[in-house]
Amino acid sequence: MTTADFFNLFLLVSAVHGFAFSIILFCSKNGRDKSMMYLNLLILAISLNNIQSWVLERELFQFKFALTYVQIPWHFLAMPFLYMFLIHYLNLTKKSYNVLKIIIPIFLILIISQISFVLYYSDSVSRENLNFIYEKYTSIEEIFSLTISLSIFIYSFYILYKKEKLFPKILSFDNLRWIYTFFILSSIGYTLWILALIIKVKMNFTGFLFSYYPLRIYTTVLIYWLGYQGLRQVRLLNERKKIRESLLFDLKDDFSIDPINLNTEREFSDNLIEKQKEQFIEIDKFIKSKKMYLLSKYTLQNLAQDIELSSSTLSLIINNVAKKSFTDYLNEMRIDLAKKLLLDPDYTNYTITSLGLESGFNSKSTFYTVFKKHTGHTPVEFKNLSLA
Repeated sequence: MTTADFFNLFLLVSAVHGFAFSIILFCSKNGRDKSMMYLNLLILAISLNNIQSWVLERELFQFKFALTYVQIPWHFLAMPFLYMFLIHYLNLTKKSYNVLKIIIPIFLILIISQISFVLYYSDSVSRENLNFIYEKYTSIEEIFSLTISLSIFIYSFYILYKKEKLFPKILSFDNLRWIYTFFILSSIGYTLWILALIIKVKMNFTGFLFSYYPLRIYTTVLIYWLGYQGLRQVRLLNERKKIRESLLFDLKDDFSIDPINLNTEREFSDNLIEKQKEQFIEIDKFIKSKKMYLLSKYTLQNLAQDIELSSSTLSLIINNVAKKSFTDYLNEMRIDLAKKLLLDPDYTNYTITSLGLESGFNSKSTFYTVFKKHTGHTPVEFKNLSLA
């Protein structure tokens, strides 16, 4: 197997992966959601671009459809589809512009222009000259596509990074780390794409194919990762929404309460412990009635603001009465809820991760670590032992 054959294999593998993920995502119960539909189209656009490159290099259809000189710029659609996925996933459609209204007409114009270019030159120059002219033409088209794509990429990242106040609801279900990771991976891909184009121009549009080999490996990894994350995250998102609805808990509720009118400035005396117990009862009642332990980022400072006691006073009360830190105090309630969810037949087919996150933990790893610390078993072991 030659080097070219090896890297061409990556094109085929990535395309097959992409088509498989697209079919699975489309057929899933959540695949018709608009955000998932655009994620699916993003994967499909990259897959079509890769399978087209593989077909062209293998010269499979050149005599039937003249594909040697017609290369549909599927890459032009990838980033617009990401943008559309993002604004739908973050529920920002009413505050954002639908770029496809501009991109789709331009995409069609590019195809028509390319076909017209080939028809105009095909009978007037030799095959060798046509190859050279066509590579120059598609390079200009590719640079244009790269410029538009990068602009949408930067703007999409701006929305994600600077507009967090516009989508607090989604942040309560998804910390969006996987989307940030995708942006990092995409930036690497853009770097490889720019380098490939530079080499292509420097080599005067001949013998440049090797410069695209790293990009082919990258797209293979990207399609696999994106497809997997898309399927996983949409399942987690919907499971968490259903769990939260069943717990009758809404993050948009006003959690403020009337200040607790307790005298915390008294000197230490014989009845200090009794006073702290009374205060702890009020604190415990507030946290449990408002289900504050379900907020993964709820801190001692947040509690101090809610009930108008200093954080140092709260820490002293919880440590003296509950005999544990504030974090352990909250985690104990989270673990109790997680146990109930794990054994609830209504959630038998739910992922362990979604149950842990909706119990108030901020990550799968934290949930597993704290659960084992409190119970001596992992969530899976606990579930299996309890249901055995």
